Amino acid sequence: MVKIGEKVPDFKLKALINDEIKEVNLHDFSGKWSVLIFYPADFSFVCPTELEDAAKHYEEFTKLNAEVMSISTDTEYSHKAWHDTSPAIRKIQFPMLADPSGKMCREFGTYLEEDGLSLRGTFIIDPDGVVKTIEMHDNSIGRNIAETLRKLKAAIYTREHPNEVCPVNWEPGNKTLTPGADLVGKI
Repeated sequence: MVKIGEKVPDFKLKALINDEIKEVNLHDFSGKWSVLIFYPADFSFVCPTELEDAAKHYEEFTKLNAEVMSISTDTEYSHKAWHDTSPAIRKIQFPMLADPSGKMCREFGTYLEEDGLSLRGTFIIDPDGVVKTIEMHDNSIGRNIAETLRKLKAAIYTREHPNEVCPVNWEPGNKTLTPGADLVGKI
């Protein structure tokens, strides 16, 4: 299972991208940030609300040099059928990856063996392919895409400012901390 600070192994999966089925490799996005959104299943209840929100924020992600990719254990044909029939999913412009074997879900630790489905997991990967954040939770709880975007901004900031860290609820423009320097005179 991938962990924070580890390089993600390359993967090759079929995907629905702009109404076409294509093959996607992680190394296709080398030099960009990647936001992987694992979800349980197409044609479900919470998933379209999350993916529609990710689609709403997609332009913000791309302006930050990030590619969003959603992943489930459904096939690329299921993604296509869902895209063609759901007004919420029709808004998606990012790749919808198909992992019917569950191999990628297992690699990222989201796979539920007994169900053949994925947990809700969100992974932010830096341009070098290193995992920076992991968020996973029960499938009954939808994620907050605005918070994923905030975490991406913090990861970008700390990459560009390696001697600084982002405190609680940090947003761009807020004060950061400099470990060591911020303790001077406080001991």
